[in-house]
Amino acid sequence: MERKPRTPGRRAFLARLGGLGAALWLGPGLAAGPGPIITRPIPASGETLPVIGMGTWITFDVGSDTAELATRVAILRTFFARGGALIDSSPMYGRAEATLGYCLKRIPEADALFSATKVWTRGRAAGSRQMERSRGLWGVARLDLMQVHNLLDRETHLPVLKEWKAEGRIRYLGVTTSHGRRHAELERLLRTEPLDFVQVTYNIADREAEARLLPLAAERGIAVIINRPFQGGRLFRAVHGRPLPDWAAEIGCVNWAQLFLKFIVSHPAVTVAIPATSQVAHMEENMGALRGALPDAALRRRMAAAFEAL
Repeated sequence: MERKPRTPGRRAFLARLGGLGAALWLGPGLAAGPGPIITRPIPASGETLPVIGMGTWITFDVGSDTAELATRVAILRTFFARGGALIDSSPMYGRAEATLGYCLKRIPEADALFSATKVWTRGRAAGSRQMERSRGLWGVARLDLMQVHNLLDRETHLPVLKEWKAEGRIRYLGVTTSHGRRHAELERLLRTEPLDFVQVTYNIADREAEARLLPLAAERGIAVIINRPFQGGRLFRAVHGRPLPDWAAEIGCVNWAQLFLKFIVSHPAVTVAIPATSQVAHMEENMGALRGALPDAALRRRMAAAFEAL
């Protein structure tokens, strides 16, 4: 998501966060340094994914302007060059899938792609047509992950996704929610459906998923994709112009984007977070969270407590 100018508030949080300093116990084995790419396994298969992926909502909904398209090609090149794999999109996102297809044709490094998109319509026939259209727009022989977007007509689409997976037309299936909606229904699905992936909103400002959904996904062996990792830019508005706390270097963070992302992917149930951007520089920042140490449980609790104290 685009970084936006700061709005008033959150000063107490920043003061507390910056003041943690040496009082934070980072635990053994958390030395600074780039290190290898951080990955997590998909429980259904054991296949590993880099913990930082990429979203395309708004940021890849561009037309035929050559400058805009060239920027998206550069963003994707940076993503793959820095170790990324999972890209998430949806028919709901305007021209995002068409833009992805245009860019992927121009990037040899795209062999690492893990394609994740969604079905977002009603009815079996309409859903099948939409999913096949998405595959064509991406320009891939087979989509890796198909998700029911915001649970829309999931009673119809989930049986189709199971059929497509059995036929080898997709590799994994899942469902999504965003903005903290429909958690009760999602919990029921996690308990009763053979899902490979679930996508939810989770970040340091919105931790509702911690209570039931993330532990349940871990228990059921379901991979977790995290959307809205920067709370729609709210977190950047809170820290605009503020220096990083001293301890950020201990977990390999050199900017706020990496700090916010590492809070998310350090949760043991999380598989991958999908920040979106329309700027190459921001993609560079985001992908830095793929390396270095992650905050341990003690640091995570202190960070969350500092935010809650506002």
